[in-house]
Amino acid sequence: MKNEVPLHLLMVQSDDAIKELQRQRMLLQIEYYTEKEAFRRQTELTGLQRLIHRGDAWFPLHVGKSYYNSLNQLTVEVTRPEEDSDNDHNFEYGRPVTFFRTTPALKYFSFTGTVSYVDGNRMVVAVPDGTQLSDLQTDNEQLGIQLSFDETSYRLMFDALDRVIAAKNNRLAELRDFIYQQGKREPRKQEPRHQVTQTPHISLPWLNPTQEKAVNEVLRTKDVAIVHGPPGTGKTTTLVEAIFETLRRENQVLVCAQSNMAVDWIAEQLTDRGINVLRIGNPSRVNDKMLSFTYERRFEAHPDYPQLWSIRKAIRELRSQRKRGSESWHQKMDRLRSRATELEVRIHTELFDEARVIACTLTGAANKLMDGQKFHTLFIDEAAQALEAACWIAIRRASRIILAGDHCQLPPTVKSLAALKAGLDKTLMERLAGNHPEVVTLLEVQYRMNEEIMRFSSDWFYQGKLKSAPQVRNRSILDFDIPMEWRSLSLDIPSEDKLGEAKKGQSLINEQEAEETLNILQRYFEKIGKTRILEERIDVGIISPYRAQVQYLRSLIKRREFFKPYRKFITVNTVDGFQGQERDVVIISLVRSNNDGQIGFLRDLRRMNVAITRARMKLIIIGDASTMTRHPFYRKLWEYIQALQNL
Repeated sequence: MKNEVPLHLLMVQSDDAIKELQRQRMLLQIEYYTEKEAFRRQTELTGLQRLIHRGDAWFPLHVGKSYYNSLNQLTVEVTRPEEDSDNDHNFEYGRPVTFFRTTPALKYFSFTGTVSYVDGNRMVVAVPDGTQLSDLQTDNEQLGIQLSFDETSYRLMFDALDRVIAAKNNRLAELRDFIYQQGKREPRKQEPRHQVTQTPHISLPWLNPTQEKAVNEVLRTKDVAIVHGPPGTGKTTTLVEAIFETLRRENQVLVCAQSNMAVDWIAEQLTDRGINVLRIGNPSRVNDKMLSFTYERRFEAHPDYPQLWSIRKAIRELRSQRKRGSESWHQKMDRLRSRATELEVRIHTELFDEARVIACTLTGAANKLMDGQKFHTLFIDEAAQALEAACWIAIRRASRIILAGDHCQLPPTVKSLAALKAGLDKTLMERLAGNHPEVVTLLEVQYRMNEEIMRFSSDWFYQGKLKSAPQVRNRSILDFDIPMEWRSLSLDIPSEDKLGEAKKGQSLINEQEAEETLNILQRYFEKIGKTRILEERIDVGIISPYRAQVQYLRSLIKRREFFKPYRKFITVNTVDGFQGQERDVVIISLVRSNNDGQIGFLRDLRRMNVAITRARMKLIIIGDASTMTRHPFYRKLWEYIQALQNL
């Protein structure tokens, strides 16, 4: 057969793949120690107010009720003060946390909890069984909670890499060797199964040609396919359609993503299509719709759950009795545990058997609830934002892999400069696209931006291949408006010593630029008119790469009376915070201003690609052109915008 490779070549390919994976493991080890040390230093050297400001701590903390959840975990509810509502925080499902008390001196509790879910100012934390909660429920005013270093995610990634490296004569080894080969074997196509008649090409007229092609490639591949979705090209729409069509041929699929938010978004889209989704883990947005397809809620809703709850309660009461040494006590305990296990297994099996889609984060694929689960097809969304090691956690459960994302947008977060320079941020999607470009389908029609906003990104990042859908090509808010502007401020700042620093942190504040950002927005709003803004609900995104600038801009908007009627239409966030979102108007505050042309992490052009492609109709960049244009990307962007203004 033409796809077969000689045995001696396969052995060479396996050796090459294993060496590269071992190298990745070493880089991940460097990243692990770097992040762990940084976390230790931050905890020891950073004051409590700074931790709160960064969103890594809640203080003071009120401890509410405690109870056992449907997974039989001891949980405790905690809330933070109402006045902290506007402060962003980094607490989310699955993250480890530790409690502390501030009197007489800062003291940490000996146990570690795990966030079960967060809803506004309320959080539920799972704690080890047997934890003395009375210690938490006294002196609430002196109690706080902060994030702990996440050992679990690293442990799962190391374990996944070890499994891939050790794999022999199985599907995991085949996938590993295929991904690391450079064009030595063509991807195999699915063969028609006797029980299903598969057509060579299915027509999906509600999709555009490249979206339709992507779905068909997903259905045909036996190994791996990539759906490359630049901004606004309908990647999620295409992925949902591919999953829907796959489920016509398969009973169940696994859908993963790097973040809880991305898992929630695609799970919600699939649910809206009438697909039974079982969400492992809790959603980032806590509402009835999102919670309704979580494992925990489905478990609680099962007809057998009340009986199971009663048995668990009886077990806890029996544990508290003093006659533990008696034979009758042990016999009764054994009977109760056996019955509880029987019910748990029955409920669990029924939930998994009924679900068509199992949805979780990449690390969630290692959840003990997933033990023994195998899938023919795995879909990974946000694949370009995930470390390769994280992808392998989920891949070991599947026979074929579909990756979706855009490696020209936000990369994985890597904190070790040495690991970054050595290539730890090179994702599985990027590696596969380089080794096997034939498995990639680029979505080419975008439905978000005015043509002139899109064109620069298309030319720089996507070889000019993107096209605007007719309905958005000339979209604008004002007649004869210029879709893109760059306001270069003459701030007369000789060095960044004059830029504000956020409480001795790394994040910069440019106060003059922040004030001018709001002045520019106010003048633009005055041109549009209050009535039209409110009636048409024209929304605005203010983006800055620096968290301190974001927080300063938010405080200015609160203080400025003019923006009071419009506050619900204005979102201020970092580039990462705007990933996957869009607004009618986007203003970018670049912050950097110095004589040396130093632009820090603004050199990561993928972040700027995200920032400039959030705008539907109007993009305004605010920044010191003399600083920024020393970099060729920003010089080209400046020249492009100047040319638009001179048309």
